[in-house]
Amino acid sequence: QVQLVESGGGLVQPGGSLRLSCAASGSIFSVNTMGWYRQAPGEERDMVAIASSGGRTNYADSVKGRFTISRDNAKNTVYLQMNSLKPEDTAVYYCNLINFGAAYWGQGTQVTVSS
Repeated sequence: QVQLVESGGGLVQPGGSLRLSCAASGSIFSVNTMGWYRQAPGEERDMVAIASSGGRTNYADSVKGRFTISRDNAKNTVYLQMNSLKPEDTAVYYCNLINFGAAYWGQGTQVTVSS
C-alpha cells in the first residue's frame, strides 16, 4: 500500500522559512509526479509546486521566487523549501503523488505564518 508521511509544518513569523518533507513508501513507479498543495479554511485545495521524477517543476505564481521544490528519487521523498513566508501562505499543506495514474495524498501538515 502506498503511504505518504509529511513533516516540517509549524508556526513561523512573516519573512521566515520552513522546510516540508514528504516520504512515499510502497510500490512506487520510477516515473511519477510528486508535489505540494495547500488549503486554507473555506478555500479550495490549490497546487503550490509539483515535480516530476525527470526533474521538471512547476510553481503557483504566488510562490515563485520564494518556494523551491526538490526531490530525492532514490528515497521517494519530496521537499518544499519555503522562504520569505507571508501570512497568506497559512494553510494546511498536503503532499501529493501521482503513481500508476492514481492520486495519493498525505494527511496534511499545518503551516501558520503570523507575528
